[in-house]
Amino acid sequence: MLAPRSIRLIAPSGYCHNQDAAQRAVSRLQTDGHQVENLSAITRRFQRFAGEDAERLNDVNQLARLTTLPDIVLAVRGGYGATRLLDKIDYVGLQRQLLNQPVALCGHSDFTAIQLALLAQTGLITFSGPMLAGNFGAETLSEFTLSHFWQALTSPTVNIGWRSQSPDKGRWQGTLWGGNLAMICSLMGTPWMPQIEDGILVIEDVNEHPFRIERMLIQLQQSGILARQRAIITGSFTSTSLAAYDNGFDFATVWQRLRDEFHIPVISDLAFGHDADTVTLPLGSRATLQLEQGEAQLAFTGHPTLR
Repeated sequence: MLAPRSIRLIAPSGYCHNQDAAQRAVSRLQTDGHQVENLSAITRRFQRFAGEDAERLNDVNQLARLTTLPDIVLAVRGGYGATRLLDKIDYVGLQRQLLNQPVALCGHSDFTAIQLALLAQTGLITFSGPMLAGNFGAETLSEFTLSHFWQALTSPTVNIGWRSQSPDKGRWQGTLWGGNLAMICSLMGTPWMPQIEDGILVIEDVNEHPFRIERMLIQLQQSGILARQRAIITGSFTSTSLAAYDNGFDFATVWQRLRDEFHIPVISDLAFGHDADTVTLPLGSRATLQLEQGEAQLAFTGHPTLR
């Protein structure tokens, strides 16, 4: 039985268009004994956003002023809007309040921008994982996602294993970082992009064709970022379809070109991203990645864990 936790909602991005899912998620969490705070973030709306910029920014900056910290800070959903806030976030206050504290900031998609900015500016390790509406509010709750979420948040050392189609083999150690690829690329050339040496870069995306994914990866390579990585892990790339025009150009060919042209291992097929089943990964943690005969193992440590 899981210990009851305090969960504070934040909505720094898009309006939660699936209100039923969000309310279903809140009911589930409350039924399990968790205390859910800042419920107004679910229903706020301004244009396509979850409130005006100042309201969404306050969700984030208020974390620096709370007298009692929650156990979990959970993004309601992604969408668009986080990058509008990056230059106004109280990084000093958040670092002072949250660094080395047993608090888990969790989300993915558009939230990647805030997560990487926090890593770059404060060293805060946050969790790329499920969100309120899309995951906890799914019509069928994924036990895979839930078990990996709680494992990552409560275990000082976590090991994840999966089958990979990658032809690579070896063992790599470094800093685990990444998230949504489009958001990573949107931070290039800004102060919000972490400068990661010896990284294990994990990527995922949604609604992006393989040629767009390749274009973003080439941008990372030409900027010198890929040369500083030990390996790449690819998660799910969903809600896109190939056409006859592609003539065999698919994600597998994109990954192989990375290996051939840029000489970087690409370990594929991790359940991570916008699918119902997703692991939870601490961005900024210390990680070891291994692949042997199609069996991949990722171990990470050094992340905040709940008491």
